Order: sequence, then C-alpha cells, then structure tokens
Amino acid sequence: MFTVSTAMKSVILKPHEEPRRGREGRAIPTNHEKPTSLGGPIVEPPDIVDVRAAAARMWGVVVRTPLVPLHSFGASSDIYLKPEMLQPIGSYKLRGVYNWAASLTAEQRAAGFSTHSAGNTAQALGYVARLFGVPACSLVPDFAPEVKVRAVESYGATPVVIPFDELLDFVFAERWKREPYNFLNPWGEPKMIAGSATIGLEIIEDCPDVEAVYVPVGGGGLVAGIGSAIKALKPSVRIVGVQAEACPALHASFAAGRPVWVDAQPTICEGVTVPFVSDEMYPLLRSVIDDVVLVSEDKVRQAIHRLAAHNSLVVEGAGALSVAAALAAEPGRGKTVCILSGGKIEMAELAAIAGEPTGETNG
Repeated sequence: MFTVSTAMKSVILKPHEEPRRGREGRAIPTNHEKPTSLGGPIVEPPDIVDVRAAAARMWGVVVRTPLVPLHSFGASSDIYLKPEMLQPIGSYKLRGVYNWAASLTAEQRAAGFSTHSAGNTAQALGYVARLFGVPACSLVPDFAPEVKVRAVESYGATPVVIPFDELLDFVFAERWKREPYNFLNPWGEPKMIAGSATIGLEIIEDCPDVEAVYVPVGGGGLVAGIGSAIKALKPSVRIVGVQAEACPALHASFAAGRPVWVDAQPTICEGVTVPFVSDEMYPLLRSVIDDVVLVSEDKVRQAIHRLAAHNSLVVEGAGALSVAAALAAEPGRGKTVCILSGGKIEMAELAAIAGEPTGETNG
C-alpha cells in the first residue's frame, strides 16, 4: 500500500508565521526575501525533434484538441480557442506528465511518482500513475479548490494539503531529494515542457496563418513549451503570456530584468498562483515571450461567463485568462489562438458567475 514519505510529511522543520487568508479562508503566499533558484541547470528550449517525439509518444493517451472559433453571434471571429480542458483529466497537464512518465524506465516507474501542485498536475500524475499501475502523491497548497483536491483523490493519488509557504520551503530546501519516488518538478522539468510544446505543434499545423497566441502563465512551463515550438516553426507569431493582476510574477520579473517575487493576492486564478519566476526558467521565458499582460478578476469572470454561455465550454479562472486578455487587446493583434488551460472550477463559483451581469447585449 502506498504511504506518504517522511520527507513529504515533514515538509517544514521550523515554526512559521500564521499565513494570510485568501478566498474561502485558504492561506496565500506572502512576499519575503526568498531565493529564486530551484538549484538545477538553466532550462533549455525543447528541440522540435523532441516535441514531435513527445507527440508520437502520447498518441492514444492525449486528445488532440481542436481549434474552435470564439462565438460571436454570426460575425467573423479572429479568436480561436484551444480547449485543453477536453483532456481526460480536464487540463493540458496530461501532455507533459505523460511524456515525462513514459520517458522513465520501467524500473524507475515502479518506485512511484510525486510532485507538488495546485491541483491539475497532481490530477495528471494520478491519472498517469494509474495507467502504469504505480502509486502517486502530491503536495497541494491549501488555497487549492476542494474540487481539485477531490479529483486528485479520485484518480488514486494521495494529496498532502499544506500551507503554501511550507510547500515552498519543501521545494527550495530540495527535500524532494529525500523522496523514494520519482519527483516531477512542475516548474521546469524538460520532458514536461516538451509535452506542453505539442500544443504549439498542433496550432501551427491546424492554423498556419496564426499571428498571436495567448497563454496563461504560472510557473512558466506551458508558455515555455508552446513558445519554443511555435518560434521554431514560425518565428513571426507573437507569444503573449497572461497573468492575473493578483499574481503578476512574470510581468514584474520582465519589468525588473531578473526573476523576482511578488505579493500574491486572492484570485479566482489559483491554478497560476506562483509568486516568483525561477532563475532556471527565466532565460527561456525571456527568449520566447513577446509580451506579458495582466487581467483583472472581473475580466476573468466575464470570460468564464462568455465561454460557458456562448461556446458551451466550462473553464476555471486560469483557463479563462487568455480569452480575457485577447478581448481586451488593442486592435491589430491579428488571428489569435487562446489556450484554455483547464476546466476544474467549483460548481458554486460557476453558478455565481453565471448569475452575474456581463454588460453583453446578446445573451
């Protein structure tokens, strides 16, 4: 029977301050003088050959999601949606997690998997672990929605819910090295980035005249993968990273010219609540992203409402960031693809958003 390791149980070795509380009373991170290095090598962009190999490796496991026009009541639309919540686990994370796990040897996989996650990576890890018949567990910050924690359990993985500052201590102190399991770094594992890059490959194949791609950004793995693939195949395409105003770590880092921490605030986009950019990821992100834009909570909620009401697509807060940003963009952004990264949202939250006025004149 699978048991959580001593290292993962003992994620903190010193007293910690009482964390501030965010939405639904969950702890949210605070901004202190903290390191930005995760201790590994600088992450290199995935080679397009590796991306094509990842696409072949995940054939039959991962859904090749379509490009769907944003509903515009019969008018021509230049915004297309890449609905990654149609993956079996409800998010794009399956691509990277499966590519990573399938690249391990059978002997390595037999030891089981572990990670840390706001919910979607942990769900993917549980799903993939079940495919390979091995155990899995994940640290989960206590601001993660209950719907995601329950889903992790449903896929057979063991969630260990802890305050976010304790999770960060586990990561920066490299306590994952004490794990008997194969640890997946969700903020910089090259095989995971190559798996995410298959989204970029599909976009270029299905929409060769694309001019801009809007991508939600948390730890940076998704936009690093998509940006690397698209820049390799069509360098003229603008890659736009999108963050919530409540947690603008990448935006602040680009403004500062170096990785920095931010003081994260409560947000419906908890899936991208990563309050820093790592030293290891920063050069790659800087090389493939053309612009970073911020979106307000109200605009995210309006995008969730619009996608559900008019495209019949249910997305979580982080998944709606790209559409919210594209709709607010200046004229001239050109033919645009928006990545809908995930769809795990509390039903009560979705119902509340559905009842909110949007200011739209149609529906």
